[in-house]
Amino acid sequence: MNYLVAVVSDRIQAETAYSVLEKEGFPLNQVSILGRGYKSADEYGLIDPNEQAIKQSKLMATWLIPFGFFAGIVFSVISGLQTFSWAGEIGNHVVGGFCGAIAGAMGSFFVGGGAGVAFGSGDALPYRNRLNQGKYLIVVNGSPRSINQASLILRKLDLEGLQSYLEE
Repeated sequence: MNYLVAVVSDRIQAETAYSVLEKEGFPLNQVSILGRGYKSADEYGLIDPNEQAIKQSKLMATWLIPFGFFAGIVFSVISGLQTFSWAGEIGNHVVGGFCGAIAGAMGSFFVGGGAGVAFGSGDALPYRNRLNQGKYLIVVNGSPRSINQASLILRKLDLEGLQSYLEE
């Protein structure tokens, strides 16, 4: 999908931009206002990076924890370490497996969750931050031609930012 996102500082500018698009004959079913009193980021479908990080962490945990368990057992068998003398030979392998599973859980939490927050949000996080600051977003979706048309119309206004996202 192709998008154009304009950032404005207040509600009056958002309504002005919407009205200008309407007067130019732009299809209003392709235009949305995000901000206080209009659609929220969640209602529009703007990705929440924290939610994505939790999903990524759970996804990674489903394969990293079992892999870590078996890798811990294999390492224990290959190395022949007797770290816990009280556990015996089989007990040491099981404890090694649990240590590997714990390492897998930590990996899924830190890499899946941390990387999800840092890299998984794309431009959604800056736009969410703008909305949290009380600013408004005008989002236009449609064909590349209509995005270019809307861009030309909105550039005439006093905008804080204007960004288009076109599929190739």
